[in-house]
Amino acid sequence: MALSKKEKEILSSIHVASENDPNKPEFPADDPRFPATPTYKIDVPGFSNVWLKDESFNPTGTHKDRMAWEIIVTYRDFLIAKKMGRVKNPLPTMSIISSGSAAIAIQTQLKKYRLPDLRVLVDTNIRREILPSMKKIGCRIFQTNLGKKPLFWKDILTLTKNPRGFDITSSEALDPTTRFYDWLSYEIINSSPEYCFIPFGTGNLFENVLNINKKELSTQNHDPRFKGDIEQLRRCHFLGATTDSPKSKAEKLYSPHLPFVHYDEPWIKINFEPSGIAGLALLLQRRKTIPKQKKILIVNTGKTKYP
Repeated sequence: MALSKKEKEILSSIHVASENDPNKPEFPADDPRFPATPTYKIDVPGFSNVWLKDESFNPTGTHKDRMAWEIIVTYRDFLIAKKMGRVKNPLPTMSIISSGSAAIAIQTQLKKYRLPDLRVLVDTNIRREILPSMKKIGCRIFQTNLGKKPLFWKDILTLTKNPRGFDITSSEALDPTTRFYDWLSYEIINSSPEYCFIPFGTGNLFENVLNINKKELSTQNHDPRFKGDIEQLRRCHFLGATTDSPKSKAEKLYSPHLPFVHYDEPWIKINFEPSGIAGLALLLQRRKTIPKQKKILIVNTGKTKYP
């Protein structure tokens, strides 16, 4: 089926250098590099070998920019399928439950590539100052009490008035536990930590890291992006940091119903928000049980840069 002029222009504007060639990375689209964000040593009193994987260097400030890029790649795949006559439908509009970071990251990319605006379902208790930022870049906002009951994809599409659209909150069709953060997962495990602390919100990033690590430990044909120490990764402790308190400052880690399976010390200077640096909080919480000389990696998922 022939694409419209606009669809042809959109398709030609989306460039994916490679799926897994570290010499031809796909992210970030404007300046692809691998690793895409830095990992550097930080000073944590009582510990001698702590490193920080800092996702605050991403375009909108968090690891959600990586997920946003995969959404753009999904649209590219849809257009290719349409060009080949496999689908006849118009470009779908996507819906998502978000507290801000994912919505801003995704809508920023959708706007850049002239794709349908994102429909965002937010909790009625969301911080008021976040809404203008999402609306400013084109998000269509819908509110509901997210703690009332679990929402399935049909519920999300109904609440965002998007019956013919596509829910990306809990869709396994997008392969979120292996695809959204595969490049980031390699950047993390290539550090070969002995302890790795990762914020656990939806669980996508945590599951991606575990899936990639398991894959590389069980194969002789390693992904070209893999540069880690097999024996050290085999012994690595991966810990997810989350909260079960709706009043927590780590608000983006709290979820009454998961769609898938404030620390502020003067000696630490990192661009973060409470949710993003929860791994450090977990390390400090468990500091009496963590060996002081072990190599520790803390993943900072970043701090959203609101428009």
